Amino acid sequence: MSMARTPKPVAPDTRPLWQRLLLRRLKFLVVVAVVLGLGAGLVYVFAPAMLLKADAARQAMSAHLEKKSIVAGDTTWSYYEGGDGPTIVLLHGFASNKETWLETAKGLTEHFHVVIPDLPGWGESSRHDDGDYGIPAQADRLESFAAAIGVQRFLLVGQSMGGAIAGVYADRHPERVASLVLMSSFGLTAKGNDFVRDVKAGNNPFVYHDRAGLEALLARIFVKPPHIPGRLEDALIARNEKDHAFIERTFEELKEPAQAYSLDPVIGKLSMPVLGIWCHDDKVIDVSALDTLRAGLKSSPSIGATVLNGCNHMPMLEKPVETARIITGFALAH
Repeated sequence: MSMARTPKPVAPDTRPLWQRLLLRRLKFLVVVAVVLGLGAGLVYVFAPAMLLKADAARQAMSAHLEKKSIVAGDTTWSYYEGGDGPTIVLLHGFASNKETWLETAKGLTEHFHVVIPDLPGWGESSRHDDGDYGIPAQADRLESFAAAIGVQRFLLVGQSMGGAIAGVYADRHPERVASLVLMSSFGLTAKGNDFVRDVKAGNNPFVYHDRAGLEALLARIFVKPPHIPGRLEDALIARNEKDHAFIERTFEELKEPAQAYSLDPVIGKLSMPVLGIWCHDDKVIDVSALDTLRAGLKSSPSIGATVLNGCNHMPMLEKPVETARIITGFALAH
């Protein structure tokens, strides 16, 4: 004969109500954290490009920038815009995008109206397969963009290829460019280095197919290359592979002497204040280009030069606080 067990009475929960509510909230948050962690892990493995976009959105929000788009000329431009005050336009370099400026922009939007476009053909801006994306053509497109967004007069900052575009644009449109900053700028005569010798030998360091190729490029443009998790590296490689044909075609175009030295005949005519910013250890465009710039600025009312230590070709990424401070000081002085 079996006897049913009498269940033990459950002791009443004598904890205060606030403690019980807090415990429930903590349990809920733990569950949410676990779910989000699993979700992030799955995104990292299967869709790492989404994490790159999410991080860019986080940085833009931190810099008080809003992503926008506008049709100007033959291009649908993608750009960031934010802040109040005098306008600063920031141009990125070759095989790059507007996101390279986000860390530096954090130090600018408090005092300035900042505009950061993806140059036509790059990033999220549109591209024509048979279009001309050399320096003069990009300078023409930049005027269409400036007119479309309604900026009248601004400080123009260009890094690397963006510097050459900025300098040519300033020569053509001095009524718009109040002052000019050329940072690690392409387009000036400089001493040769290993990078230049590799290019002359027919190599294109900006085209890569695997993690080793990406890491080799990063080692050439940073003093301390950033650590990028493996699957995010894969997302960058996939992005680069999608653009291989465009990168190779444009790279060959920029190697032509009229493009490679596009600023040499221009700098003597620049009539606005000009500042050159270089890293002492720039292994892509030697710091001697800064000497060419200073010697050639015959018509500029104010010539400045700043050389930074502890960085290579990307001062806005390796020295964002210092870069923002230098740009701010120059903008306030002119």
